[in-house]
Amino acid sequence: MGMLSLRKPSIESIRRFLTEQATKDFSYSAVGATATTPPAGYVVDRTRIRLGAGESVFHAAKAALQRWEQFRLGWVEAWSPDTPIKSGEVVAVMGWAVGLWWLNSCRIIYVVDESGPICRFGFAYGTLPGHVESGEERFLIEWDRDNDDVWNDIFAFSRPNHILTRLGYPLVRRNQKRFGRDSAAAMFRAVNETLPIPDICQSTG
Repeated sequence: MGMLSLRKPSIESIRRFLTEQATKDFSYSAVGATATTPPAGYVVDRTRIRLGAGESVFHAAKAALQRWEQFRLGWVEAWSPDTPIKSGEVVAVMGWAVGLWWLNSCRIIYVVDESGPICRFGFAYGTLPGHVESGEERFLIEWDRDNDDVWNDIFAFSRPNHILTRLGYPLVRRNQKRFGRDSAAAMFRAVNETLPIPDICQSTG
């Protein structure tokens, strides 16, 4: 299960954790289902924000996603931020909640890189056994050439995979919603430093 600690994990401890997790299989069976239909028995969340318009915004957002900017939240971060967006890469996600650092592990399942009337870039990762949740999350940038809009889309399905996340599930759900909002805002700020953050659309189910 995910590592819990009072202190922020050191880089060396994260490296050891990821080395051990890299040998393990996913902690759920519906691997890749963010690209099709989420499985039954999981909570499904979606968060969307309009980043702006035009090709330059799309490429700026793509570069931000490649730098893992969507995790630069202060209370959540990804390690290493230098992890390339490639299938099979393993990344740690650290979160601060209820006075503890929660260290979790995920593996990138697929990458989206499409050109056409709608250009898309993004990736999905799935949880490994060293994660307090079980499920999958997709981060996607979309540029619709027809109306020129660029959107940031987060799509996930999850359920608890640790005794503490089961016992504290209402808090877990609040933090999942908070992550969606903060992550969307971080992506907006990455491409619009001075503009006010627009409405963030969130849905469940």
